[in-house]
Amino acid sequence: MDEHDEESAPVDPWAGDGDDDWVETADDAETDTDGTAADAGSSDAAGAQDVADGSTGAGSDPAASTDADGLGPRCYRVLDRADGSLVFVDLDTPEPGPGPEPDEGFEPVRVAADGDAADGYDESVADAVAELEPGYVVTATLRWPDSTAGGDGAADGDSPLARVESLTVERESRYRFIDDAEPMFEAARDAWRDASAAGDGMGSRVTRDTDGEPNGALYVFGEAGARDLFGEFRSGTTPLEPLVERVNDDLDDDDPREVFVLRPPDGAFVAVYIAFERDGLLARTVRDTYL
Repeated sequence: MDEHDEESAPVDPWAGDGDDDWVETADDAETDTDGTAADAGSSDAAGAQDVADGSTGAGSDPAASTDADGLGPRCYRVLDRADGSLVFVDLDTPEPGPGPEPDEGFEPVRVAADGDAADGYDESVADAVAELEPGYVVTATLRWPDSTAGGDGAADGDSPLARVESLTVERESRYRFIDDAEPMFEAARDAWRDASAAGDGMGSRVTRDTDGEPNGALYVFGEAGARDLFGEFRSGTTPLEPLVERVNDDLDDDDPREVFVLRPPDGAFVAVYIAFERDGLLARTVRDTYL
């Protein structure tokens, strides 16, 4: 996948908005994916404000109150699915605000994903949980089993997995995690080369299609020392949400998007590429290249 980009100054995704618009002030770069113009797109409005037409629900009334063993209803991002569990990221935590501490808020929660009667799910909730994909924004009520009774995870000393008591899908965005991405596309390589030359640990740029319309936001981050930043993004211990919300705020629309987190085989850096349109040509081209 060929990319043609100009140099750009890094953008701090956790900085306050100030008086400058992020999309207008970031140095832009042309993106030509395989010689074809990519669609100019729109963004996924993530967070507690997501309200989508035609959303689907399952389980009990999400407005019902919960006791000390439950939590909800709250807004979550589905981040990953692996080993019979899902990672939910809490989007109703307080805003972390400006500053260099991105780990505030957006707490990850591990949720049972097998979705059968043994997990305490009724059929409608089990079906809804089975259909969740990374990237979805949901409103859910969660409940934790009694860890002293030997629930999931309790036997090996881990915290038990939460169960979904009710669920409504608000936004069908997609998150893709691609390790050993080869070949890494040119825009990401150039952005990392520029950041490294400047002595910066991160770099960013807006990419554009051949008509000059913005179609994506690209971030690159160095993998310093023994740190596994790719794994941290995937597990939610380092949040992706500030990157996504920054773009959402500036583009000011509520369409779903596709977010690609890629790491090349040499592990020198991690690229986070946010396609403004989930089913646009840019997102399709990245999927066709790596998936």
